[in-house]
Amino acid sequence: MARSTARPVVRLMSTAGTGVTYVTRKNRSNDPDRLVLRKYDPVAGAHVVFREER
Repeated sequence: MARSTARPVVRLMSTAGTGVTYVTRKNRSNDPDRLVLRKYDPVAGAHVVFREER
């Protein structure tokens, strides 16, 4: 099955400055802005905000 351009793969970078990243997919039609999620940063040892990097 071919991947569509409506759901691209995005990289989420930790705002704690630890260099930890997550990789996920997002729906461009529902979330046209940059994705912001609160996820666990194992280096910081806490949940922090992860922002989509381009």
